[in-house]
Amino acid sequence: MSSKPTIVLVHGAWGDGSHWRHVIPLLHQAGYPVKAVQNPLTSLADDVDRTRRLTEAQEGPTILVGHSYGGAVISGAGHAANVVALVYIAAFAPDEGDSLGGIFGRREAPAGAAIIRPDQDGFLWLTQDGFHANFSADLDEGEALVMAVAQKPIAGRCFADTAGAPAWKTKPSWYQVSSQDHMIPPATQAEMAAHIGAKKTITLVASHASLASHPREVFALIEEAAKATAG
Repeated sequence: MSSKPTIVLVHGAWGDGSHWRHVIPLLHQAGYPVKAVQNPLTSLADDVDRTRRLTEAQEGPTILVGHSYGGAVISGAGHAANVVALVYIAAFAPDEGDSLGGIFGRREAPAGAAIIRPDQDGFLWLTQDGFHANFSADLDEGEALVMAVAQKPIAGRCFADTAGAPAWKTKPSWYQVSSQDHMIPPATQAEMAAHIGAKKTITLVASHASLASHPREVFALIEEAAKATAG
């Protein structure tokens, strides 16, 4: 069994585990056991449950890393006994009673809000022609196109669901802010990082898709959390 903690990667809205495709090899090469959850994006409770089950199935200390909406998920799933740290990547970090819609309402809507479209079943999509500029502007056109075409919609209710007691109140946390983010305002990210008392906050000149455009910096932050909680 590896002496290093297991890293469980949690994707956000409009994506899946493949959004971590550039981070996974770096973690693997450094000797970390890695898992990437595939959440249904049907409700916050469903996604917390799916992530918690995968987390509790791991042996030994485990670190949860959440991107975007995945930050709300790890805030709930992080109560699992084997979780030793939380890492937020351009992510929501709600407090108890918060909803993501309420967090958005704290300041002017980001540019990316204009490309969200609901379907007849209550799921939200990003327009394909607006995806690159708003979600992943610092990726090349090919990568952005694949992400746009393969996007996984999220149930609209996920933005209204209220969060329970967050694990960041009892587990150490790290945070990465994306300064060129058009989906979650950078100021909102910095505000959340301060509110959760992140052990370290780094700011990258990056789009919302920082996990894909800046994998080495994201890996380094995860590794810093792993080393800080070792033993």
